[in-house]
Amino acid sequence: MVFNRSFVFGCSIVSSLFLAQMALLSPSLIADDWPQFRGAEARGVADHPGLPERWSETENILWKKPVEGRGWSSPVVADNKIFVTTVVRLSGSDEKAKPGLYFGGNRNKPPQVEHQWKIICFRLNDGKELWQRTLHHGIPKTSRHIKNSYASETPVTDGKHVYVLFGDVGLYCLTTSGKQVWSKPLPPCKTRFDWGTASSPILYNEKLIMVSDNEDSSYLAAFNKQTGKQIWKVSRDEKSNWATPFIWKNSLRTEIVVPGSGKNRSYNLDGKLLYEFAGSSSITIANPYTAHGLLYVTSGYILDPKKPIFAIRPGASGDISLQSEETSNKYIAWCQKKAAPYNPSTIVYRDQLYVLQDRGFFTSFNATTGEPVYGKQRLPEGKSFTTSPWASNGKIFCLNEFGETFVIKAGRQFELLHTNKLDSKELCMATPAIVGRKIILRTGDNLYCISKK
Repeated sequence: MVFNRSFVFGCSIVSSLFLAQMALLSPSLIADDWPQFRGAEARGVADHPGLPERWSETENILWKKPVEGRGWSSPVVADNKIFVTTVVRLSGSDEKAKPGLYFGGNRNKPPQVEHQWKIICFRLNDGKELWQRTLHHGIPKTSRHIKNSYASETPVTDGKHVYVLFGDVGLYCLTTSGKQVWSKPLPPCKTRFDWGTASSPILYNEKLIMVSDNEDSSYLAAFNKQTGKQIWKVSRDEKSNWATPFIWKNSLRTEIVVPGSGKNRSYNLDGKLLYEFAGSSSITIANPYTAHGLLYVTSGYILDPKKPIFAIRPGASGDISLQSEETSNKYIAWCQKKAAPYNPSTIVYRDQLYVLQDRGFFTSFNATTGEPVYGKQRLPEGKSFTTSPWASNGKIFCLNEFGETFVIKAGRQFELLHTNKLDSKELCMATPAIVGRKIILRTGDNLYCISKK
């Protein structure tokens, strides 16, 4: 058994809806910012005509900078600055993790050496390090799966501040110039098989929202983003999960969607439960998102027969779970019960939903009906995938753990166009950020800015 999230693993074509949502998030954010995991809409979509589709160590690399320590959080971008979290071991070296899905990666005891929990800020245009801050130091109180890290939660930014969550340490707010505004310690919590934490925080107006699903006492909480004061906290009848919550602003209301292995649940902005539904896989990692007026929620542990992709209509209340033979009901528009990936999130681009499986299979469904467009296609020598795919300019991009990005033509026929390769000696498990004409890609050792020269 293994837990390897694209740790965590979008902004779409600029439209009036997108601009309205950006204004709602913060007046400081601009359309080119990438403020959270998978972008402003959590979809991983960024259509910009200047984005490169080919790169290597010698082609279309604007700059490349080393990143100390270890972390699988994704980069976020605002105000022409890139923010990356990492945890640095101060003596000895981290145990190397092999790629792929396997048993034996559990580590029951934390390392007994000092670590530093950090955030680093780089300048977007040239990669210059502008500042770094150590937010916590000490000996870790919990262990991690060999493929996880102590910095797997992706930060979130409103353009003026950046908010950092280290799941077993604390919640932090800094200005984009590096001044710490507030901090809130968090108690360490036990996760299933000591795999560690990964769920990222999200923002909505003045609220900073986080979920902690663990083996001890799971909860969903909202904090005042200006002061760090807790606004509300609700208990969750869940054990360990690793999915990031999602704010769904639909035609009827705004709700907080939180996937779970017990039940997927949606809450109002005061933390009151709106609806729930069962049927998830026994391990839940992928993040929800919306497109075509539907909400997409997935989970697909590799050894579980249940690997559902749900498409949810707005307005539900109560328990909307499917009966055993059902694939739809009043509020579940459709469900593919055995189609979801384990670690990567799915992606909707134009009118299709694309699925990247951890072991290199690729499939597609009609995004509004759930009907198959084409079945499983093997990515040649694709090996293992953890990061979530992204889309731009009529193409889907799939980065594997070896630094190879498979470029697939979007559409009703599967067509692999080419493969981009980086000389990565470390695992690649962080989903990139996309800003204007630039792709910000993090490997185990380095931060790349990929852009046409």
